[in-house]
Amino acid sequence: MKDSCSVILTAYHSYAPSRIHLVDEGYAPPRHSPCRKVQYQGIGLLGRMSSTGTRPSSHPSPPERPASRDSQDSMEDYWSEVKNIEEDGQRGHEDLLERGSMDEAELEEAWLQDAGLSTLVSGALGEGPAEALLSTLTRSQAAMVKKRVDNYTLTVRKRSKQPTRHVRDVFSTPNTSVRQMALKGTLFVVYDPFRRVSECPPCPPPQDTSDSLSFEVPYSEGVAAHRRGRQGDCKDCQRIRRDDHDLPTFQLPRPKLGLTRIQDLSCEDMKKIGYISLIELTTFYDGLGIELKRNRAARSKARENGIFGVPLTTLLENDQKKFPGSKVPLVFRKLLSKLEQTGLQTEGILRVPGSASRVKHLRQELEQKLYEDRFDWELVRHNDAAGLLKMFIRELPYPLLTLQHAPAFAAAQNISSPRQQIQALHLLIMLLPEPNRDTLKALLEFLRKVVAYEEKNRMGLWNVSMIVAPNLFTYRGKNAKQEEMQGAAGAAHLVRLLITHQDLLWTVPCFLISHVRKLNEAGASKKPPSSEKTKKKLLLMRRKTTEREKTERIEVGSYLGPQLTDLRQGVIRVHAPQHAKISMAIQLDNETKAKDVMARFDYENGSTSRRPRQYLFEVGGNIGERSLDPETHLLDVYHVNPHCEWVLKPTTT
Repeated sequence: MKDSCSVILTAYHSYAPSRIHLVDEGYAPPRHSPCRKVQYQGIGLLGRMSSTGTRPSSHPSPPERPASRDSQDSMEDYWSEVKNIEEDGQRGHEDLLERGSMDEAELEEAWLQDAGLSTLVSGALGEGPAEALLSTLTRSQAAMVKKRVDNYTLTVRKRSKQPTRHVRDVFSTPNTSVRQMALKGTLFVVYDPFRRVSECPPCPPPQDTSDSLSFEVPYSEGVAAHRRGRQGDCKDCQRIRRDDHDLPTFQLPRPKLGLTRIQDLSCEDMKKIGYISLIELTTFYDGLGIELKRNRAARSKARENGIFGVPLTTLLENDQKKFPGSKVPLVFRKLLSKLEQTGLQTEGILRVPGSASRVKHLRQELEQKLYEDRFDWELVRHNDAAGLLKMFIRELPYPLLTLQHAPAFAAAQNISSPRQQIQALHLLIMLLPEPNRDTLKALLEFLRKVVAYEEKNRMGLWNVSMIVAPNLFTYRGKNAKQEEMQGAAGAAHLVRLLITHQDLLWTVPCFLISHVRKLNEAGASKKPPSSEKTKKKLLLMRRKTTEREKTERIEVGSYLGPQLTDLRQGVIRVHAPQHAKISMAIQLDNETKAKDVMARFDYENGSTSRRPRQYLFEVGGNIGERSLDPETHLLDVYHVNPHCEWVLKPTTT
């Protein structure tokens, strides 16, 4: 095909599912498929034309669709949705990007700030969590932090600014606090970045199974093991095709310490999870040879009132005045509820656009009447609700997937291993701000319901992903068209992974929780009482603890019998403030699970359907607060966190 002024469109050709590769970039077209070759060249030509300033011709109207559509089209639904968005006049957040790029020092300073390590460049090590955080890093993670600080130092010196702390002052001087912490005890997993590689602890062998995903070992360590152990063609690195049946399935692991969902942890611990996740994601990408870049957001004044075009945080603040505890914007929940009630079984749900004039009118009505309870939801048709839902996502002043992490999401599209794509998305979900993460989860739960009704609505997983992708992933700048041409299939595939693996992605990996425990222990050992008031409070708590333990010893003796009075090991006291019997001493064994304790309290106090379901929590010690999975083995938790309190109470979600 000649590279001329004309364009040959082949986007609506039908292909056998087994012959369509998800990611075009980097593929050699199959020799037996000339149509595939023409399609690839056509996309490349369109990208070149758009980059020179000539807009490609409007996407033609799609032809008549067969009854069963999933995995049979190319990117038809994606480009149809792009056309609808362009006609709507809302596409992306172009004004959020500052003109000009950040220099190296600003990039590194912003990264260290987000990783909770800003004191490394401010010269105030010992203040805040940085000192404790550094003491818990693995060798690879510490090397990555060193690389960032070193790059910052060199860049600042080149700019002839005031002297700053050199990276050697942080990591390699024997008298520094970081080195001192590395030499204290064995509670912390600390690796000196300058140690010989031979001293690195052995990594686990590469996993060849496609149905398991280890939560025990940092993903960055697994990258190194995978790279060392790979020989020849790696099954894990095979590209995924568009056929949904080709998607890998990853089962949730069942650790003895129990699964931990994001909402099971305290806000303070989740903040620390964010610090560690950024360091781990950067180390993980570095192991894959991917440079983790970030966007620089321009300072812009967003709307503070209304519905559309208002930041998520502002919407939630307004919602919580009327509905305390709201985690997802009211209008978003209402639109999802309307679609679930009337649209799940409707053919073409999400794909068929509503009337532009009607959607515009409904938007104005929502802005004026939603908070006054005067909006009539009976007037909203399902395709209008779908249009409003997608419009709400697009018009957020700060993208749902966040501007700063957009490059990391884009980079995940080019990872060849499905397992490593899931791992990258997993860490990115941990990094999202809470309002963004909760809103995204609500969206993905709805999309999973849409796919479940595929037989009725003719919207399979791939179709839904193609519709949603252009609304979540936006392209900016002079090469936006070309980048979208190249990244369309990859963006749709990421949405498909988010929908399929959302339960796994919203589960906190064990290695991150272990990291938080070590961080809390390190912080507690470094934090002296700051005032007389704090000292008195600590003494009072210590006195209460001593009295409680004395009482427990007496009760444990009567519970276990005189001959077992001294067997204090493995006995816990569970507090249940909302039960008639508010506490109970329990002897743990290797088989005792959280659900057994919950069942025992229900039996002792009389279970009633009117009482909200209560869960067992570990509180304090080396964790802020964690709601325990009913399958958690309590003796294992007791060994990991022997100083925690055990509380039975309802969850806040």
